[in-house]
Amino acid sequence: MSFPCNSAVQTGLDSVAASPSHHQSLGRYQTNQLLYSRADERCSKNRTQFAGRSKVQTNANLQLQASGQIGPRLEIHKRICREARTKSTDPEQTTGEAQVANELVDQKLSSPPLPDSDDGKAAEESMSHPKKHAVSMEIGATLMRFVKGKWSSRQKEIEEETGARVIFPSSKKEESITIEGFSADSVARASEKIQVIVDEVIKSPTLDYSHFVSLPLAIHPELVNKLVNFQNSILGINDDSQDQNLNSDSDRDTSDNEDGDVQLERATRFAVKLNVEEHSERVKVDIIDVPIVSYPPKASDSSTLEPKNSTVADLGIEKSIFIKPKTFHLTVLMLKLWNKERVDIAADVLRSVSSKVMHALDNRPISIRLKGLECMRGSLAKARVLYAPVEEIGGEDRLFHACQVIIDAFVEAGLVLEKDIHQKLKLHATLMNARHRKRKKRTRKFDSFDARGVFEQFGSEEWGEYLIREAHLSKRFVFDENGYYHCCASISFPPKMELD
Repeated sequence: MSFPCNSAVQTGLDSVAASPSHHQSLGRYQTNQLLYSRADERCSKNRTQFAGRSKVQTNANLQLQASGQIGPRLEIHKRICREARTKSTDPEQTTGEAQVANELVDQKLSSPPLPDSDDGKAAEESMSHPKKHAVSMEIGATLMRFVKGKWSSRQKEIEEETGARVIFPSSKKEESITIEGFSADSVARASEKIQVIVDEVIKSPTLDYSHFVSLPLAIHPELVNKLVNFQNSILGINDDSQDQNLNSDSDRDTSDNEDGDVQLERATRFAVKLNVEEHSERVKVDIIDVPIVSYPPKASDSSTLEPKNSTVADLGIEKSIFIKPKTFHLTVLMLKLWNKERVDIAADVLRSVSSKVMHALDNRPISIRLKGLECMRGSLAKARVLYAPVEEIGGEDRLFHACQVIIDAFVEAGLVLEKDIHQKLKLHATLMNARHRKRKKRTRKFDSFDARGVFEQFGSEEWGEYLIREAHLSKRFVFDENGYYHCCASISFPPKMELD
């Protein structure tokens, strides 16, 4: 960086020396010569400080000029030069003004020295790399896809409107996203937009329930066996496949099984007859078309399940719509817990009401009776949910009151959706649900099933009496080693008293 002070001052002094009144302005010349020497000394010092800093100078000088350090120095030097050329020839007046200028230069040059090389680098980095603002926002792994949008459309929209950057974690198990920006305002606006998306998704049916409070019934082996027989009878599965049906996972994609059914139908459509004629090496092949026939199992009378010339599949009944026997339960409350924090709060809420539940049950065991079948939605011809009604043994409504204690606690904690707060509790044991159907493409044709034959055969079924032993905070679609839904928290009910 070059300073014009030397050449400018020298030009002024040369013009003074060449003027006719040179002798009269000798005192002024000597004074200005002193000012020149002091200014030149300061300029030399600045040159030394700026040596080897060509890259840093531009950004650093901008900051210094903005703070009033470099500009005034140069202006002072220029003004002295102009005065040397234009002032009057009166020596005393010129000498007095020169002394004033001298004091002004001393005052300006007494300001702090220019920044050293380290400060210059810091200034350069500060301007080339502005400070970033970042926040971490916990939204839950299940909501990541809604914030990102299809082909990252929502993410790009948020970034373009706010100027902030939304960073998603590489692991699908992570609960938080990071929002970065060059201003706190851009980060705050991006956070607000993301929160609006989260709130809308939570209230919509797009986001399914993730957890529920359940009363496990699959802990009773005799009930599990009855459910297996129920499924086998309807699906036409023999006893040899009972273990396979017991351990089947209805939440797993069953599209392969669907393709297998199609292949089976095609395989049974034809029969091949081979005739070998005498004294001939050729075989005569006759292909005979054989109509498809559904054969019910011999162990049960399931002729009432199928109208003439129809199959179970034609009725909309398939394996995936049955509730897995090892997950059989009563549902108390459905919940949307989209991040770990809310799951932990829900677990604490359930544990906190243990004593109140015991009090509602009067510290006595509670048992239920399951009998018959009922259709929850639609008609029997177009059923959506088929369940076994629940009857409390004793008729004191103690179980109902205990469940209501649990529900009220979750509502008070703010964990229940507004639309679910006023729903009336109806304990039921679901056996079949068309919503669980696994298809590559869901169509309205499979939103229901024909349950008339099932109801005719099992409408008065005695499922038995069973003790309710505990309540769970269960996680949907995740299962423990025993086959039941993953337990996030649980509380015990009064045990059955054993008589000596």
